Amino acid sequence: MDAIWNLFANLNASTGINLPYLYDAFERSRFFAGIGHTILLVASCMAASVVLGAIGALVQIVWPRVGRFTVDPLIKVFRNTPPIIQLYFFYFAIGNLLPKMANAAGQQEPLIDALGWTIISLSVYTAAFNVESFRAGIEAVPRTMIEAAEALCCRPSQIFLKILLPLGMRFSLPSLTNNLVDLVKQTSLAYAIAVPELLYVSSQIWADEFNVKEMMFTLLLVYTALVAVVVAIMHVIERKLSMPGYQS
Repeated sequence: MDAIWNLFANLNASTGINLPYLYDAFERSRFFAGIGHTILLVASCMAASVVLGAIGALVQIVWPRVGRFTVDPLIKVFRNTPPIIQLYFFYFAIGNLLPKMANAAGQQEPLIDALGWTIISLSVYTAAFNVESFRAGIEAVPRTMIEAAEALCCRPSQIFLKILLPLGMRFSLPSLTNNLVDLVKQTSLAYAIAVPELLYVSSQIWADEFNVKEMMFTLLLVYTALVAVVVAIMHVIERKLSMPGYQS
């Protein structure tokens, strides 16, 4: 591997194309740690937002009166305000209301760190869109299928769990994919509260190395790759869950 890293050092010396994260051990460790934090954010927020979205859709459909006073107002708030404002709200407003805890050295530190607040903020933001995706998918299930289940004397709980939910999830996948792609891009907002994700460490590298141009190209390529991976995974899921006669 050292020979490969040296190639990029020679590239910098001969052409001026400076990619220090490919030939300098310190910058490389910092850069790939940033990618790791970004992947952690993406995976955590995806899982949490999908679960919260499914729960919200369930409340709206099964208990519409409860949903009207709980889920609906939250959707309006989080869909109609900028995600960066939401992140600041959680980190600075809610975070300052929580008690501090003592670490091993006896120093006071926040109960939830910047990474935790980013996961909470982006999960709730994306969940507000996922609720609508799941709800629309469930409502797209043909009424005739529900009537057929009722004719077979199926209970309402059976109809929801065995017909509405499985079919609705399939119908919501294209919209859900768009929401998750947007989530990948929104993780860069963690830069604003000093979470050491990809954008944050890249800014540190270009501040040290004065290679803004190279880092901008790098960021563009890495985020494109991350989105491509998410889209590919969602397309595989769509194909796995597809049914004859229905387009998922």
